[in-house]
Amino acid sequence: MAHAETGGSLPVPNVQALAQTFNISYEQIPERYIRVDEAAEEVIMDDGISSAIPIIDVNKLLDPASSAEECAKLGSACKQWGFFQVINHGVPNEVISSFRNDMTEFFKQPLEAKKMYSMVPGNLQGYGQHFVVSGNQKLDWADLFSLVLRPVDSRDMRFWPSHPPSFRNSIDRYSSEAAKLVTCLLKFLAMDMGVEPESFLEIFRGQPQRMRMTYYPPCRQADKVVGLSPHTDRMGLTLLLQANDVQGLQIRKDGKWVAINALDGAFIVNVGDTLEILSNGKYKSVEHRAMVHPTRERISAAVFHAVCRDATVGPLPELVKNDGVARYSSMGYMEFVKRFFAAKLGGRGHVESLKSS
Repeated sequence: MAHAETGGSLPVPNVQALAQTFNISYEQIPERYIRVDEAAEEVIMDDGISSAIPIIDVNKLLDPASSAEECAKLGSACKQWGFFQVINHGVPNEVISSFRNDMTEFFKQPLEAKKMYSMVPGNLQGYGQHFVVSGNQKLDWADLFSLVLRPVDSRDMRFWPSHPPSFRNSIDRYSSEAAKLVTCLLKFLAMDMGVEPESFLEIFRGQPQRMRMTYYPPCRQADKVVGLSPHTDRMGLTLLLQANDVQGLQIRKDGKWVAINALDGAFIVNVGDTLEILSNGKYKSVEHRAMVHPTRERISAAVFHAVCRDATVGPLPELVKNDGVARYSSMGYMEFVKRFFAAKLGGRGHVESLKSS
């Protein structure tokens, strides 16, 4: 039986195949993908603002001489931006390169080869789409490939590609390195919040982790489409890796969209709804979206790190005691997930609905 975390999604056309047809023919793209009003919203492309997203240096976090200052900078990034970039993260270049290459190779395969890993009803693993719940819903200009990575015994190998031949190993190594990096970041976030790191990490016991790889085909009518609808992530921390140099990530900052320029060799990390709630609102789960390029493909991989299935999602008791108020409701993680899927993908609606009145 599919558990609450799997949700479900209606089948829709493959966007990569659509792009090949409509980019050649110059015909109007299908109406379900046209989202002129959303695509036309003002975006701040100014390099100064786009580059202002905080950069966290893991070497400085780990160095006793600079750790306190960098930890405070990390906490400030989560409070003010909800996003930051991580450099000197310790993930070997070879691990990143192998994963990027294999991911790109997977998406380059013929559609029939990728369809071998298509999602099945009641399960969000595999190749296809998420959050499509009606036949007239507006659609994103992207194809997704999702996997549950950790705990290792929760992997469903039906969906793990056998081509390229090295892909399974690349994913496994990348998963392990991502988990190590996020554990390090969570430890320092606990310090910033003033809670005991070991008890905080226990909430993430088993390192529940899933990944969404996304292929954004080029679209000659890019000013009419959205690659990934505005949303927040439900998890604790998300680690984003771009496979190429095509930008597209935008975050909502002070009511405006800000384009984020990913640094070469860095990860983009963001706070999810769960971490905002655990922090009693100190950290912010920020709305973000992805846009597409008129002539170039964009490929990215987001690795989501969740709390364990038997955890309580609610403000940490130490913070409630300090703040004098619990700003969010508390509930079991599986109930939290059910509510997330019931809310569908849309802005900050889910996390806002959990705020205490």
